[in-house]
Amino acid sequence: MCIRDRYQRRVRGLCTLLVKVAKMGAFMYMNELWKRKSSDVMKFIQRVRSWEFRHQHTIVRMRRPTRPEKARAVGYKTKPGYSIFRVRIRRGGRKRPAHRGITTGKPKTAGILGIKLNKNNRAVAEQRLGRKVGNARILNSYWVNQDSTFMWYEIVAVDPMHKTIRNDPRINWIVAPVHKNRETRGLTSAGRKHRGLRHKGHKASKLRPSVRAAWRRNNRMVFNRKR
Repeated sequence: MCIRDRYQRRVRGLCTLLVKVAKMGAFMYMNELWKRKSSDVMKFIQRVRSWEFRHQHTIVRMRRPTRPEKARAVGYKTKPGYSIFRVRIRRGGRKRPAHRGITTGKPKTAGILGIKLNKNNRAVAEQRLGRKVGNARILNSYWVNQDSTFMWYEIVAVDPMHKTIRNDPRINWIVAPVHKNRETRGLTSAGRKHRGLRHKGHKASKLRPSVRAAWRRNNRMVFNRKR
């Protein structure tokens, strides 16, 4: 390959890159910024925000999302019927409530401090908000900030009785009664993740429709009434 051909290839590649950058909207720039959380700008902003969040309540209703591009990606719309909340979760494992640290029984159940919760923190935040605002349906959530003690998540909630929601064909599926308390039954994105439903194929054969249903299917003997 001669020098002229190399130069032409580099020019074409540079033009393609410039076209891609020109097509990027504001939300794409914001998303790229959030992908670089270790940069000096994001470190400073997140440190200031965590200081502010620590002085607020555990559950706070917000006027607008902290991450507009992420909120829209998980289903949030700036229209009546949608609301967004920020929920604070304490980090760390889950200590076993044993009086004076005495656990009777086999050594397998002797643990106190090394116990982890199977549910992820995002699912816990959704469930806490669901108990707080029982008349709303939890749509989705995303991570916002964390420090050494807390983690903060913003959760999108939908009012199923609002006329705008009931008339919108893209969201009125959540109005059906079968979607009540969907966060407590592991039907949100965070719930499906800690249930293992992100996996497919033969390695996930004991996860569908659920772990308990799969165990019941494999350990139950069914006899016909007349055989």
